[in-house]
This record gives sequence, structure tokens and C-alpha cells, in this order.
Amino acid sequence: MEKISISEILSATGGKLLSGNTDTVVESVCIDSREIKNNSLFVPIVGERNDGHDFIKSAFENGAVVSFVQSDHKLSDVYGALVEVESTVSALQDLAKYYRKKFSIPFIGVTGSVGKTTTKEMIAAVLSENLNVLKTQGNYNGQIGLPLTIFNLNKTHQAVILEMGVSKIGEMEKLADIADVDVGVITNIGLSHIENFKEIETTCHEKLKMLKKDSGTYFINGDLPILSKGAEETGKKVITFGINGAYNYRCENISPNDFETNFTLVTDNYKEDIKIPCLGIHNVYNALAAIAIARRMNIHLEDIKKGLAKFKNIAMRQQILNINEVIVIDDSYNASPDSVKSSIRVLRSLNSGGKNIVVVADMLELGERSREIHKELGRYIALEGIDVLITVGKMAKYIHEGAEKANQDIKTIHCRSNKEAYKTLKGIVKPCDKVLVKGSRGMHTDEIVGMMKNEEV
Repeated sequence: MEKISISEILSATGGKLLSGNTDTVVESVCIDSREIKNNSLFVPIVGERNDGHDFIKSAFENGAVVSFVQSDHKLSDVYGALVEVESTVSALQDLAKYYRKKFSIPFIGVTGSVGKTTTKEMIAAVLSENLNVLKTQGNYNGQIGLPLTIFNLNKTHQAVILEMGVSKIGEMEKLADIADVDVGVITNIGLSHIENFKEIETTCHEKLKMLKKDSGTYFINGDLPILSKGAEETGKKVITFGINGAYNYRCENISPNDFETNFTLVTDNYKEDIKIPCLGIHNVYNALAAIAIARRMNIHLEDIKKGLAKFKNIAMRQQILNINEVIVIDDSYNASPDSVKSSIRVLRSLNSGGKNIVVVADMLELGERSREIHKELGRYIALEGIDVLITVGKMAKYIHEGAEKANQDIKTIHCRSNKEAYKTLKGIVKPCDKVLVKGSRGMHTDEIVGMMKNEEV
């Protein structure tokens, strides 16, 4: 982060200085008092379980030089420079918006119902061949995380890739206002967070609020008519990528091979053979998005290919592991109907000679359609040539029921906990089998992969 003064903070947030000196300089912004660095601004967040105001004293002891204080809170003691604001979250966002304006480098936003993180990582991989890139780390893609990502910017960076995640109507508009991206990438539109969005059309409309600039460009998955039509209606420039149409960036000759995928990139001007170190049609789409962005930024095709070759999926995102001669796809970070189906296709593409085993837990935030969607997924799994299905959780019981009804030959077991699922899996799995582990983040199915690694049971 580049230095900013308390005077700038007051101007950006409309805050009131309760104590301290306006010339004091801030060199980082933090919401966790345990992670404070010297000369930090501490932002106390009022959460469901904890109130950050209780840790202001600790923040100053750890090196903070100023702290926000929400106007509905009164502190009995003054520990250092304090800036009163109406809402600490809003002040964080306003300050990030101000700080972002200090940089004239390209800002790239990435959103979509699934595939945001992988696409962001692929874009970063190809751009990093030529540029010093700042990218979203972990799940810092929301109303608090995105501002904190922006504060990591400094004058050495040449491009920014921001993952922009939303789960409610109105959230994208706030993120767009803060980030003011030059380019918006939309991977797809699906059923994620349908509990709040109600309809896919609403989800699409929300995602398409990410680009405010009239001069901005959307890069969108052309194989989704709802997205193509919506993007055109924004009046922004639109670049398309996909497989099943005459898009700006398209591909043919898709061929999986062991743990990589080969395809031919096709544009109006040339064809080029491309290789990515991962499996699945969804990753071909992600790679096309990365290639399209890189070409817009004049990255040479050879550097793009080098960058894609270095791409690595992050933890719990379709990581392919070999555990005691069993191939395990650890895709336990999150789950939606579309992402489960994509992962199943990856599972079936692996040639090991063993059984296809799926371990799947509840998919959350599906609202009143949850039971129906879980049952439909069960039917899909049963008809996809899966040998064993192990389900975990209250709603996953309907995956179990849907599969059992659709195909009497599939072996399906419903479990009440991750530990029970692991015990069941251990009694079934043999060398050369392939196992997919997936579930929504709140179901913690990574515990099952951890047990497999550690042989806890």
C-alpha cells in the first residue's frame, strides 16, 4: 500500500477526527487486530459473533496508528487517533474507492456463478508473464474483501485482477462503484445463490452491473444466450468466447490427455494449439477467457501459452491427488449444481480402471427449490455412469433419493456426518478407484479429504 494521511481518510470517508493528528500516515489497512502491522488503520467490523470495537485497544498495542469508530459506539478510553464514521464497513469501502483512483493501470473484474476463482487464476498466470499483477487472494471478493484487496496495490503493480462475488441483489453495484473496472469478465450464469436471486434472469442482471465505465469492455461466455443478450443490452463493447458459435475466441479439437487438455484456439485471424494443465470443458472456457483478456492487453501468444502451462488450481478447487493409489478430486471448497456436474465430467474423464465414486454434501443457498434441485442432481449422477454415491447432510438426502429412483444399479449411501461418510468410503474404495469430494463451504467436506490423507479412522 502507498502511504495515505489521516487527512485523506477524513476527506474520503466524511469522518470526524475524535483524537490524533491529521498528518499521521497510514501504510496498511486491517480488520483483524491480530494481523496489525506498524502504521495501520484498524477497521473494527461489527459482526454476528464479534464486535471489532472490542479489539481497538489491542490494535493500537500491535502497531495501529488510527482506528475507525462507528458513531453508535462510545469508547470509555482513548488509545490513539480515532476517526468517527457512521458505518465502518461503508467507510472501508469509501476509502478503497478513493485509493483505487490513485492508479491508472488496467483493472479487470471477474464474476460468474461458478469458475470465478479459476478464471482469475488463469488470467493472472498469463498476464504475469509480462506484468506485475495484483490478484484477489483467497475469498477476498466481497463487500469487505474486495476493498482490502485494493489496499494491497502499490506503484509497482501494472495490472489488477479482482474477483467480484455477490450473493444478494445490490451487492454488485457497490463493488463496481469501488473497483471501477475497465474490463468485466463473466464466466457463466447458474443457480448459485438462487435463494436470494430467485430467478436466473435476476442473477444475470446483477452480474451485468459490474462494469460502470462507458468505455469498458465485457468478455462473456457466448454459449449462454441469456448472458449474450444481456451484455449486448448494456451498450458496452462485448467480446465473446466459447465453443459452440462464431465467437471472437473459440476452440475446436478439444482432447483430454491424462491430467491436461489440448484444444485449438480459433480467431478470425489465426489458429493456435493450446494446452492447459487441467481437465474439464469448463476449464477450456476459463482458458478462453484468459486468452481473450491477455490478447486485449497485447500479450504475445507464446507468453500466453507459457503462462497457461504454469497455471495451478488453488487448494480445494478440483485438485487431483493420489492418496494411497486412489485418485481423489478435492473440489471441496464450494458446490452448486453446475459445478458438481462439471466435476463429475472431470471424474469420468480420468482413466484409471477403477470405480467412479462421488461423495457430495448439501448445496446451500438454493432456497425453496433446494429439494427439487438436489433430487435432479441425484438423477444426473445416477445416469452419468457413477458406480457409488455417498451423500452427506440434510438436503443431500434428496440427491440420494433422486439417484436411487433413477438407477437401481448405482450403489448409494446416505450419511449424517463427514466422519461417517469417510468410514463408508474407506470400506468401499480400492486402489485405482476415482473419488470426487464436493459440497458447499458450510459443509466442510475438506474434512473427508483430510481424513483420507491422514488415515484418521
